[in-house]
Amino acid sequence: MPSGHSFQHLPLLRRESGPAQLGRPPHESKITRENKSDRASHSGGLIGSASSVSNTRKSIEADRVANSLPDLQAGLALLLQIDTSLDVDKLRRFFDFEIVAEEEEGYVIVASEDIDLVKFNEAVAGFAGSVRGTGIVASIHRLDDDPDQNHRLQLLLSETLFELWPNMDEAEVYQVDIGVTCLGTKQIPDQPQKKKRESDADFARRQNEWSDIRIEVYDSWYDLQDERTQEVSRIIIDGYGGSINSIQHNEPVISLPDSFTMRIQVHGKGLKDFVLNYPYLFEVVEPDHISLTRNRAEQGPEVETAQLTAPPDDAPAVCVIDSGIQEEHALLEPSIDKATSFCFLPPPESSTDVADHVMPAGHGTRVAGAVLYGEQVKRDGHYQLPFWIQNARILDSEASLPYSLMPAAVMRTVIERYHLGPRQTRIFNHSINADCHCRLRHMSAWAAEIDMLCHQFDIMIVQTAGNLRERSQAPSAGILDHLDAERLYPHYLIERSSRIANPGQSLQALTVGSVAYQMYESSGWRSFATQPGHPSSFSRSGFGIWNVIKPEVVEFGGDDLQSPGSPTILGNPLEGRMCYPELVRSTMHSPGPAYDRDEVGTSFAAPKVAHIAAHLQRILPEEPCLLYKALIVQSARWPEWTNTDEVDTNQVIRTLGYGIPDLERATTNTDYRTTLITSGEISIKAGDCDLYQVPIPESMRQPGYEYDILVEVTLSYVAEPRRTRRNLRRYLSTWVDWKSSKLGESLSSFRSRALKEEEAEEDTAAGDTLRWKLATRTDHGDIEGAKRNSGTLQKDWALIKSFRLPEDFCIAVMGHQGWSKDPDSEAKYSLAVSFEVIDREISIYDDLRIAVEDLQAELEAEIEI
Repeated sequence: MPSGHSFQHLPLLRRESGPAQLGRPPHESKITRENKSDRASHSGGLIGSASSVSNTRKSIEADRVANSLPDLQAGLALLLQIDTSLDVDKLRRFFDFEIVAEEEEGYVIVASEDIDLVKFNEAVAGFAGSVRGTGIVASIHRLDDDPDQNHRLQLLLSETLFELWPNMDEAEVYQVDIGVTCLGTKQIPDQPQKKKRESDADFARRQNEWSDIRIEVYDSWYDLQDERTQEVSRIIIDGYGGSINSIQHNEPVISLPDSFTMRIQVHGKGLKDFVLNYPYLFEVVEPDHISLTRNRAEQGPEVETAQLTAPPDDAPAVCVIDSGIQEEHALLEPSIDKATSFCFLPPPESSTDVADHVMPAGHGTRVAGAVLYGEQVKRDGHYQLPFWIQNARILDSEASLPYSLMPAAVMRTVIERYHLGPRQTRIFNHSINADCHCRLRHMSAWAAEIDMLCHQFDIMIVQTAGNLRERSQAPSAGILDHLDAERLYPHYLIERSSRIANPGQSLQALTVGSVAYQMYESSGWRSFATQPGHPSSFSRSGFGIWNVIKPEVVEFGGDDLQSPGSPTILGNPLEGRMCYPELVRSTMHSPGPAYDRDEVGTSFAAPKVAHIAAHLQRILPEEPCLLYKALIVQSARWPEWTNTDEVDTNQVIRTLGYGIPDLERATTNTDYRTTLITSGEISIKAGDCDLYQVPIPESMRQPGYEYDILVEVTLSYVAEPRRTRRNLRRYLSTWVDWKSSKLGESLSSFRSRALKEEEAEEDTAAGDTLRWKLATRTDHGDIEGAKRNSGTLQKDWALIKSFRLPEDFCIAVMGHQGWSKDPDSEAKYSLAVSFEVIDREISIYDDLRIAVEDLQAELEAEIEI
């Protein structure tokens, strides 16, 4: 890392803010228009379905009473298919339906306390008679009477449970995680607007009344969550004789504002009755199996180590959430923050047993070493360690998380303990995943909890994409399973079963995959990779949920070697050691070197990214973690082998994300590369726009010069999640995206396109759009099938000739309404913009710095005036 940090990041200047020009809302569908034209037929169909559902429910309730089944004290679950342009919250307002879950293709699961559906039937009858205010009925395309609830079960149950359902043993005890919604039928009303000729006193009174109602709605949600938590506990324990796992400190649930998740054990008969008849369920899944051990290592000879000293007292701390650490290890001991070490495993484990018991050479110990040293362990001389390592042990000696612990609850307990502790830890390495690919129906409780923690706290969680095993049972598949089915490397990496593992789909976790060091073929072994930077044979790939680009970045985690014989054997033999990452080894269980190249995995790629994040915190200690994420992704590049026309770029972005990050590019600038960044925590509300201006000096855009300039933009944001929504733009309370000015477009022209209150200029459409690699639609960029604004970490890049650069390059960051109707709801974001002269023909840093300083002085003068 360069000493002195002479090329600091430049400030990215916000020119102005105002209402955003967001475009038109979606049009109602053809089916909705047809329903309005044939009201009698549409109404008759809905009333018939409603009557069928009500009668079926009454019959079921009578049978349940006769069979002495527990009183669920609930209502009726309905499956609706609606116009996708309809705001689902209108179902609550018009029909008193509680929104249980929003699904794909317009399907919505709702619950009604009124089994007779009186209010719904009245509205449908009114629609048939063209009664004013009943037009919403046209947007309800279908009420699925679903007599056996097969469709609802498909939406609720995991694939495994749905397949098991018809043959479920009523006497056998099952352990499942259930998701229960708890938003009720109350919602925050629209904020009042001042009327013409209304006095200030009257308007203030209406504002206060609205504020009181808003508080009441929030309170009602929390009260309902407590009520349903107790209700489910009563049903499972008293009604069915089941049990509920206690997570930590006797807390049986993990909660988000709209829902809670609970791990229950109950016999098959009770589980079936509960799932079929409790209307507030939106998810029922089997617990993930979480175990990390690969154990194919062969150790090498003893090695030399450096003389180490402890980090400075104020150095950043990185919490390693893993299997524990060999804290007395010579390469780690000076950096361990021993006062904070804690074991979160349940009894009989002790809270003070924080050692790494994973054989033969540890797991958390290796991860801690990679966080501390990055790519290479220090070999000789004197070296002051750069930051502190904190040890949060959550895995047992088999590198597994016990089923008695819900991973979402453990995450919250760990994060709160360390972030709210003396060092106020902000960076966490989490090299832990489920064994199987993540589900795409709803964000998992584990991943949603990570999203919620990042919304609540200024933290960064570096997460592994997960590893493919040698063999796996369906619906998963291991490397050898793919090879047996003639699915060859690297194509098997984009199979559904190779998708990133839970919780790698989390929008806020920085998910890291693995790449190989080199090609190897000798001594009867050969690597899967044929070039440096090829995806590792075991590294799980994207896309994630809602086609979000995952993993975002990759690091060198090594590659498996395969024997050429039959059957194929996978291993990490000593002769191929240059194909594996250099890692600190635990020496607790067997003699061996202090560090070696003897094991591979995404577990050891992720901490190298945490290493970069910690250096960013060291040089930018007052900046938010959102900026660290943005700068890491901004620094990432695809490897050399991708620079050919024959490469499938869709497969590249699914396996490598934005590429391999670089410590130098993330932390500093050069004469030929300049990065501009926002500073501090920046918030944006739905409907607002922040406009940023980068003045391009004349030296960069002189006519006649054709230097290749790489332009990179990365937006990183966070907002409050809601698990019951199956759509990115409804999962978050506020979602954010960005757009840039065109080539040759003036500042005033771009302002009129970005800000709602600006008058459009005649040359608004003038100028060519930059040829972004991704763009905002899957068919607009160079990489087909992917787009930049599908997630909360949005990078794009374009290569343009220097003479085509505009006088001002502008970015508009825009907030959009998600699930929240609260006018105070907002997202927080950071933004980074970089310019790089590819062949280094001209220096740009100083000229850009002067141009930015001049613009800053101009803006400050405008503010003073």
